[in-house]
Amino acid sequence: MVKVIGAGLAGSEAAYFLGSHGIEVELVEMKPKKFSPAHEKEGFAELVCSNSLKSDDVYGNACGLLKEELRRLGSVTMRAAEYARVPAGGALAVDRDLFSAYVTDAIRSCEKIHVVCAEETSLPMEGIVATGPLTSEGLSADLERKLGTALHFYDASAPIVSKESIDLSRTFTGDRYGKGTGDYLNCPLDREEYETFVSELLAAEKAELHAFEKREIFEGCMPIEVMASRGKETLRFGTLKPVGLEEDGKRPYAVLQLRKENAAGTSYGLVGCQTNLKFGEQRRVFSIIPALRHAEFERYGVMHRNTYLQSPELLNADFSLRSNPALYFAGQITGVEGYVESAMSGLLAAIHLRNRACGRSAVPEDTCVCGALSRYVAAPNKHFEPMNANYGVLRPGFEAVRDKKEKRRLLAERALGEIERFKNASDIRGN
Repeated sequence: MVKVIGAGLAGSEAAYFLGSHGIEVELVEMKPKKFSPAHEKEGFAELVCSNSLKSDDVYGNACGLLKEELRRLGSVTMRAAEYARVPAGGALAVDRDLFSAYVTDAIRSCEKIHVVCAEETSLPMEGIVATGPLTSEGLSADLERKLGTALHFYDASAPIVSKESIDLSRTFTGDRYGKGTGDYLNCPLDREEYETFVSELLAAEKAELHAFEKREIFEGCMPIEVMASRGKETLRFGTLKPVGLEEDGKRPYAVLQLRKENAAGTSYGLVGCQTNLKFGEQRRVFSIIPALRHAEFERYGVMHRNTYLQSPELLNADFSLRSNPALYFAGQITGVEGYVESAMSGLLAAIHLRNRACGRSAVPEDTCVCGALSRYVAAPNKHFEPMNANYGVLRPGFEAVRDKKEKRRLLAERALGEIERFKNASDIRGN
């Protein structure tokens, strides 16, 4: 029986793949006996930072390509996302509750998977550790004792407001550059409103962090107040950029986008507004935006410590531990960043574990996103940081092609060809 620790995206992917391929699994999850600072619901694969799994464009976006790679490998995350999908333009966004319920049901209905509610406080000798970026104190301490190179960074989530409290007369509907089906609510700001917002954002009081935690902020999920501190115009070129958005043929000075958080469209998230402000300050500052003057906050943004390994020193490209290849790690603890990337690492760790047990050694090449990210976390890197799916990690190719769209199409075709090769070499059937 294979032990999988953690029932987040990575652990759920790993357990489901193994169980659906006839391997007995003990899935150990500490919820609902104990919750991390960011989790609050009992279901598996709970999404806490955003409800978006980013772009779904297979031939024009690296994360969109990664999602297609996972679909072809039989990812339960991708099936759950399609089941729980909500409109979000060119992005793949989901109803969080429906998404988690789908994964939970898939896990619990698999007769090969045995769920155990308990907190693991020590590393096993074999299996898959997928305890996520908020690994519990006990296991984190054991990680540091035995591996000695755990790192910490901060992750922040954005507020969510109720649709009925949004002043729709101060919004306009539309997706950037006209892509999608008008799934975003856009909240325009004129110059005075923008400058007031930035000024109050910078003056707002932040939530107090524990003394033992370092203030190391990962660029990929940076709090909006930190971005604003880099210059008065920074948000106009980032979170609040108006480029590609027009109201009555005119481009606003700045725009905050709101995105559906559930299938019913009753809740909207503030896109890119991850924050560590105190709750009262969040209400005060975001209410400066005209459309949100009377907003009712269903969830405030929070900031919490994440833990990840110094993977280049510890892991192989198949996510196994160099000092003990029978033990695998998966999820954001390995240094992949993002929901889809976490699911990918869990699925690959399970495939590699099964391959090893069957005497196979197939590893995807860096011509696909799966392989490129796997190799990134294992490659020598003195300045290692978590990494999202992006074209920069892929093996170079098609340099002679000048048209960016055509080049990305060719990269995608090459990647999907490699996924098919890896799938066949790993004897993955029926997905």
